[in-house]
Amino acid sequence: MLRIRRLGRVPYEDASVLQHSLATRSADDYLLVLEHPHVYTLGVRADPAHVLTDPAALGASLVRTDRGGDVTYHGPGQLVVYPVLTVPDVPSAGPDHVERLTQVVIDALDDLGVVGGLGRLPGYPGIWLGTHSDNPRKVGAVGVRTQRLEDGRRRTLHGLALNVECDLAMFGHIVPCGIADRPVTSLRAEGSSVTMESVVDALLMRAVEAWGSDGVDTSHVVAGPRARAAATSATVLQSVPVAVATERPLMRRLRQAGVDPAGGMPISARKPPWLRLQARMGEEFLGLGRTIHDLGLVTVCEEAGCPNIYECWADGTATFMVNGSRCTRACGFCMVDTRHPLPLDPSEPQRVAEAVDRMRLAHAVITCVARDDLSDGGAAALAATVEAVRDRCPATTVELLISDCKGNGSALAEIFSAGPDILNHNIETVARLQRAVRPSAGYARSLAVLARAADAGLVVKSGLMVGLGETEDEVIATLADLTGVGVSIATVGQYLRPSIAHLPVARWWTPDEFDRIARAGRAFGLAHVQASPLTRSSYHARDAAAAAGASRARIAAFGPVSR
Repeated sequence: MLRIRRLGRVPYEDASVLQHSLATRSADDYLLVLEHPHVYTLGVRADPAHVLTDPAALGASLVRTDRGGDVTYHGPGQLVVYPVLTVPDVPSAGPDHVERLTQVVIDALDDLGVVGGLGRLPGYPGIWLGTHSDNPRKVGAVGVRTQRLEDGRRRTLHGLALNVECDLAMFGHIVPCGIADRPVTSLRAEGSSVTMESVVDALLMRAVEAWGSDGVDTSHVVAGPRARAAATSATVLQSVPVAVATERPLMRRLRQAGVDPAGGMPISARKPPWLRLQARMGEEFLGLGRTIHDLGLVTVCEEAGCPNIYECWADGTATFMVNGSRCTRACGFCMVDTRHPLPLDPSEPQRVAEAVDRMRLAHAVITCVARDDLSDGGAAALAATVEAVRDRCPATTVELLISDCKGNGSALAEIFSAGPDILNHNIETVARLQRAVRPSAGYARSLAVLARAADAGLVVKSGLMVGLGETEDEVIATLADLTGVGVSIATVGQYLRPSIAHLPVARWWTPDEFDRIARAGRAFGLAHVQASPLTRSSYHARDAAAAAGASRARIAAFGPVSR
């Protein structure tokens, strides 16, 4: 299967982590299609002297990478394609892949009617214009490497950067690809009227011909102001009419992703039988509530209005929410307080540990609000909470459900170094709906966070909601992506609208559909898939931890998982 992912604008470091993880862990081939913010990258043979200006002064970063070649520039208006493909394990695999990738690009541009000596320039890699003149101009760079995996496969990394309509002045601050005597150009600078969308479409058509013979699955992160059709392996969702100017941004983003907000379920709609619950407010429920409130703690069970609060609290389990109760993000599905956050409470880690001790929890789940106001996103406080629980309750397994820390590698590393038994970060929804559902996050960034956690040797978990307008194929594609970055545990549950101010429910998914999703996830190789209408991130978390083999010794210390 060739899985094509159109990811929008992605920081270079996130894209690098993502493609390396997919190359190592995924059984499928991938084509990552994206743009980068301003960045200069140095290949393994790059001469630092070819960087002529401090990138920071230009609003760009400088990154060393493991591709071949010298220094180059990536930025908005430049199409970047990273093919993660399985190639023959032969000495010529790298050159053969470069040749095929180059030809795919040349054929795509030829399909678009790009003229002017389009082709290769002997002695110089990449895609060129004016190849038969005395003034050849480079319009696209190709830099790749291949790596042999332990299972014997050879996979490709890195790929193509094609200048469609980027700022060519940024190339003036480097010696592009170490070539001082040949200028760099773009399709727009050459007078071509092609758009980024048309180039992507043409290139993907040629890429499918080259690498998609075993089937293709495409997901598209809708990131722009225009409504677009979003393709999946089975369905093409047609764009809906343009919203009126008075429409709220929340609903406008949903419309741009191909879902008509007016077509959703009214908030007063009666829930189907499988979503109706009875309150269980016995002594266990009330006792746990007293413990939490006596210690001045916050639970996501209450703050997010979880429908499973009665079952979980009656069973003596709760999910503690740390770093305060106010979130710096305003996701379209969440009812957590979004007022200006308060300073961190240094006593909170110890109070969480005391609650875990009093409740004699076998498995403690700790989540957090997003704290984008803090330089580390609250990472140090999360690590301190894990350490406090470990010191006081060494036999308890600890599950952390974290934000993305804005992709801050050092902050994430601090969390990982605390050694939670489960590291959970939710992808929340399918690629197409990301901007509508959680505009301050990103699909590629979340996959990169999960990949970093797997690289750190942690047992990794993620989850998503359904009922926002996604298709079953899109959900299954998301589970494939999660597996490809090292996730072991996945949760899938029905979205329930907290209030009229939140995103509408598009439809109720049936128990049979959840069963199909669970079977698909297990077929991909996930150790545990919890998929049901009432599933939430922490639902039956202890069972999932045991199924994934997370610190079995700690779990065993409390006896069998079944209560």
